[in-house]
Amino acid sequence: MSGKVKIRRALLSVSDKQGIVELAAALKDAGVEILSTGGTMKLLRDEGIPVVGVSTFTGSPEVMAGRVKTLHPKIHAGLLFRRDNPDDVQQLAELDSKAIDLLVVNLYPFEKTVARDDATHDEIIENIDIGGPAMIRSASKNHISVTVVVDPSDYPSLLKELEENGGATSLEFRQRCATRAFQMTSAYDTAIAGYFAGHGEQDASTFPDSLIMTYRKGSSLRYGENPHQSASVYAANQYSGPTLVRAEVLSGKELSYNNYGDLDATLDMLLDFSEPFACVVKHANPCGAATADSLAEAYRLAFESDPLSAFGSIIGLNREVDMDTARLLHDTQFVECILAPGFSDEVFKLLKKKKSRRLLALPEIAGGRPLGRMVQKHIQGGLLLQTEDTHEISPGDLKVVSQREPTPDEIRSMLFAWKVVKHTKSNAIVLAKGTATVGIGMGQTSRVDSGFMAVKRASERAKGAVMASDAFFPMPDGVEVGTDAGVTAIIQPGGSKGDEKAIAAADKAGAAMVFTGVRHFKH
Repeated sequence: MSGKVKIRRALLSVSDKQGIVELAAALKDAGVEILSTGGTMKLLRDEGIPVVGVSTFTGSPEVMAGRVKTLHPKIHAGLLFRRDNPDDVQQLAELDSKAIDLLVVNLYPFEKTVARDDATHDEIIENIDIGGPAMIRSASKNHISVTVVVDPSDYPSLLKELEENGGATSLEFRQRCATRAFQMTSAYDTAIAGYFAGHGEQDASTFPDSLIMTYRKGSSLRYGENPHQSASVYAANQYSGPTLVRAEVLSGKELSYNNYGDLDATLDMLLDFSEPFACVVKHANPCGAATADSLAEAYRLAFESDPLSAFGSIIGLNREVDMDTARLLHDTQFVECILAPGFSDEVFKLLKKKKSRRLLALPEIAGGRPLGRMVQKHIQGGLLLQTEDTHEISPGDLKVVSQREPTPDEIRSMLFAWKVVKHTKSNAIVLAKGTATVGIGMGQTSRVDSGFMAVKRASERAKGAVMASDAFFPMPDGVEVGTDAGVTAIIQPGGSKGDEKAIAAADKAGAAMVFTGVRHFKH
C-alpha cells in the first residue's frame, strides 16, 4: 500500500499532556474514534471528548499498577497488520481487533527524573517506559499504513496534513514521522543505558565496548567555519555539565560556528579558576588571562597582555559582571562575545548598547568543573575518547632542578602560568608576571618558535617574568629564548634526554627551573 491513508481510529497515550486536548478535539471533529489510557483518558473525558478505553478495546484490564496495559495482541495487531495482506486482515478479524491508523505517544520522563537531585533509584526505574516504545516501534515499522507522532510540537503539522488531505496522511509525511519516532526511541534507550552504565560501581575512567551517543538539534547556524559551508548546533542528550547550548544569549547577533568553538575554549578555561578570573580568547587560544582581587582588575590585566590580538575576541569572566568591569568592557575595542555567569540589570543596559556584541549568561560557570568527564575528538570514520585533563599541581609537587630555588612569588606565578598553558594549543609557551599573562606563543611546529612569539608579545615585560612550557625542552635553545629576554623562572614537565642541557642553560642565566612530571599537550 502507498499514498494517502485515511485516519479513522487513533490511540492517544501521552506523558506530556501539552496540546493533547486540542489535538483530540480536532480529531473528534474529524470523526476519528479515539482510544486512550490512564491519565490521558481521564483528561480527555473531563474535557468532554469521547474516548474508548484501551481495556475496553482489548477486553483485558490494566494490571500491575498500570505496568501492563497496551502490551496486548489486539493493540499491536491493530498497528502492525498489513492492509494489503489477506492473511493479516483475516487474522486481525479472528483476534476481534481493529485497525489503528494513528498513534500519538510520548514517553515517561526518564531523563527529567534522572536529572532531579531527589530522585531515587526505584523512582527512576519506574520511569522506564515499556509499552510506549513498543507501540512506537510497531507503528513506525508499519509506517506504510500508520502515522506515529511522538512530539507535541508536531501536532500542528499533523492537523495541517489532515486538513490538506481530507483527513488522510501522505506516505512522505508518515516516513518523516517514523524517522523522528525511531530517533526518539533511540535517544530514550541511550539515556537508560547511560544511567545504568554510570549507576554501577565502576571506575570513572572505564571505556565502554560500545559507545552510543545521541544529540538533539538546537538550531541551524548562518554558515559553518567558512561562508560556503552550512552548519547546525546540537545538544548532547546525556551531558549534564556546563555547556554553551544551555547558555542564554541575552543580546547581539546569533552565534556563528566559529563563535561556538571559541566560546567553548573560553568556558573550559573559566572552569579551572575559583578566584576572580578573566580571559581573552582568539581562535580557541588565550591571548590574555589573569586572576586578581577584583574581576575588573583581572580583566584589565588580561586585556593588556595582548591588546592587538584582543580585537574581535571572546571575553570570559567567572563572576557575575559588576559595574566596574562593565565600564572597562564597554570601552574596549570590538569583541565578539562576553561569557559570564550573569549580568546585573544595570550592567546589561550598558553593555547591550553595542548591538553587535553578544552577551551570554551561563550560571553553571560559578560551580566549577565537574569531575569524571570524558573528552571526545572526531576523526574521519571514528571517534577518540579520553579522560579529561584535570591534573592539578601544588607547590609540593614541584621538583626544583636548578641551582637556585624559586621565590614564593615565582612559584605562585609559575603555577598560574601552568594553568594557562594547559589551555593553549601546542607547542605552547606562556610568560606571566604575578597572576597575569604578558606573552603567549602557541600552535607552532617548533617550541623555540613559540618561545620567540611569546617573548615578542611580552617585549620589555618579559624581564622578571616566569615561563611555562606545556612539554619538555629537548634542547637548551628554548630555555635560552626566555632567559635572554629576562625570564627568571621556568616551569616545565621535564623528562627529556636533553634535560641536563636545559637545566644548565637555566643555571647559566641564574634562573630557577622546576619540573612538574606532567605535560599539558593540547592538539
